[in-house]
Amino acid sequence: MEPMLEVRDLNAFYGKSHVLRGVNMEIMPGEVIALLGRNGVGRSTTAKAIMGEVAPRGSIKFKGQEIAGLESYRIAHLGLGYVPENRDIFPTMTVRQNLVLGIKDMKTPGRWSIEQMLEMFPNLKARADNPAGVLSGGEKQMLTMCRTLMGDPDLIIIDEPTEGLAPKIVHQVGDTIAEIAKAGVAILLVEQKLSIALRIAARVYVMGHGEMVWSGTPDEFREREDVRREWLEV
Repeated sequence: MEPMLEVRDLNAFYGKSHVLRGVNMEIMPGEVIALLGRNGVGRSTTAKAIMGEVAPRGSIKFKGQEIAGLESYRIAHLGLGYVPENRDIFPTMTVRQNLVLGIKDMKTPGRWSIEQMLEMFPNLKARADNPAGVLSGGEKQMLTMCRTLMGDPDLIIIDEPTEGLAPKIVHQVGDTIAEIAKAGVAILLVEQKLSIALRIAARVYVMGHGEMVWSGTPDEFREREDVRREWLEV
């Protein structure tokens, strides 16, 4: 089986700073991958480079097609969804209107409907006709995920979905990501909380100083206290 996403020798720069240094990674269809590492090591930059928001050098193949250098909107139209860290919603529009904006093709129904999204998230359903700006942080995160799913992606990159959320909501977000995976959507989860990452990921990549320093299964990761100590613990 061919990888859905294949990243080879990916480099990226912010001005003269060499942020990504030969990153290699692959994600199979329907697979959930966790990308772990301390803040500032290049995890979010990896997501942005894949999505065309940071200029990439190297190869990024999505469903066999080279996408390095394409504009972000073209990458999204190929079926790659992106949930950024900043919970990018339209605050004055209603929850329902935000979801409608996520639909790429009104004529062809995707695997998710607005009603399905609202059933999956009772909190959003209760506020479907309220302005999105009144939602809590956790609800905004869920709305951002839902809106991305309305575009019917085959792979979704979710950047730090639990940042700043209460523990109970963190667990709920984890359950949601697991539900998305059950529907056959591949997921690249950029996350700091090991509990959520190890619960739902099939494989783990650990990043340090702009490159991948370790990869393996969650069970293998649990055995590697040396990896955790060197690359994750503050």
